[in-house]
Amino acid sequence: MFVPLSDSNPLKIISFQYVTVTLIALNVAIFLYYHHGPGTAVEQNALYSYGVIPAALFNHQELAETLVRMPDQLTLLTYQFFHAGWLHLLSNMAFLWVFGDNIEDSMGHWRFAVFYICCGVFAGLAHAVAGPQSPAPLIGASGAVAGVLSAYMVLHPKQQVWVLFFLRIPFRLPALWAIGAWIAFQFFSLAADDGTAKESVAWWAHIGGFVAGIPLLFLLAPNSLRRTREMQERDAQV
Repeated sequence: MFVPLSDSNPLKIISFQYVTVTLIALNVAIFLYYHHGPGTAVEQNALYSYGVIPAALFNHQELAETLVRMPDQLTLLTYQFFHAGWLHLLSNMAFLWVFGDNIEDSMGHWRFAVFYICCGVFAGLAHAVAGPQSPAPLIGASGAVAGVLSAYMVLHPKQQVWVLFFLRIPFRLPALWAIGAWIAFQFFSLAADDGTAKESVAWWAHIGGFVAGIPLLFLLAPNSLRRTREMQERDAQV
């Protein structure tokens, strides 16, 4: 629907978004290694080895022995770092770059790292529960990033964000509107998905990660909203 370009929301507590940058670097490094390294066959095998396969996760089918690298439950972590192509990777990393630093700023480095991974785990579970018989691997950071979006919407709803609609139309609007439109689009797309598309999109993973983000924010950083509001009020008075 859109790709975020930037916001004017400087860091107020931490000096640098180390976790956000590390997550982006890991995603890019893994993509480059498998997409441009050993070859197509190895890359495809890796997607089945490290992606979440609902049918395998719920013991409806077993993977070939050559594809088993770890317990199926651990793929709820590893799937978050694999992407299907450049557009998939770059769009997810754009969202993480624009919105992740401010959530890391509000939560702190380690809490943000736990928050991000947990959002991705809940996203993977939501996708698997929605289609427990599916033999297709789920990959991508979008579920975890969706949790970042919901936290940003709670903490910075009035923050102005530049976005690129349909990859060609730049627009500036409040985060509440932009992210609200994004999650509404996920529900609309889910309702309109008849399963005939050539490339399947994990709508339930997006929704699951988004829904998980709000309670995880208050569980891991219960004072983040109050502290963010206090800083915003102080900045407004300067």
